[in-house]
Amino acid sequence: MLTAAAVLARRSRSLRLVIFDCDGVLVDSEMLSSGVVAGELGRLGWRMDAEEAHHRFVGMTFTDMVPVLEGHFGGPLPAEWVQTMKRKLVDVLAEHAVPVPGAMEALAAVSALGLSWRIASNSSHDEMAAKFTRLGIADMVAGRIHSAEEVAHGKPAPDLFLAAARAEGVAPAECVVVEDSLPGAEAAAAAGMACLGFVGEGDGAGLAAVGAGLFTSLYDLPDLLAMGLRTR
Repeated sequence: MLTAAAVLARRSRSLRLVIFDCDGVLVDSEMLSSGVVAGELGRLGWRMDAEEAHHRFVGMTFTDMVPVLEGHFGGPLPAEWVQTMKRKLVDVLAEHAVPVPGAMEALAAVSALGLSWRIASNSSHDEMAAKFTRLGIADMVAGRIHSAEEVAHGKPAPDLFLAAARAEGVAPAECVVVEDSLPGAEAAAAAGMACLGFVGEGDGAGLAAVGAGLFTSLYDLPDLLAMGLRTR
């Protein structure tokens, strides 16, 4: 398995932009989201706990989940299912979202290093607004947010990360993505961007299998990025 330091060291272009995933990287909201999903699926007749929902659907948009769920149920979901889920999730996130340890410090440190940064997430803009308002950083992230709502395809397609690079006016090879999910790491690889795989739980084998360099604490990210700046 590659380490994050090794991935940064082998880059061929100068580092100009860091693209952060949101859920599981900046905001500790994935189990909150999975709890909402588990509750709604239980109401429809597919009983599971938040842990199973997280395992099955992490990194997927509600829209991406629809064909999977319709295959399980053998028929269409209620017409407003996606919008209903988004509303329920926004309410929960606005009250309970918290930062991943080290996330706020990492954002400040990236700026201090003179690097640009953006956030690219499969979450909706409403969901991210709820999270970042709850964390008190809505002003800090304003103008830096990219949602799957804006592009043809969310992760694992590269569209989101490529949109972030275009907005900053940099080449994909000048970007580093910070991700914790397999769809996100696959999207980074498809975009031609180096990926640092944040392993908050598990062994990160899935991330490593698609070329992400692993690290286990966001408190380490500033030093890793500073090392990446020195190597090119």
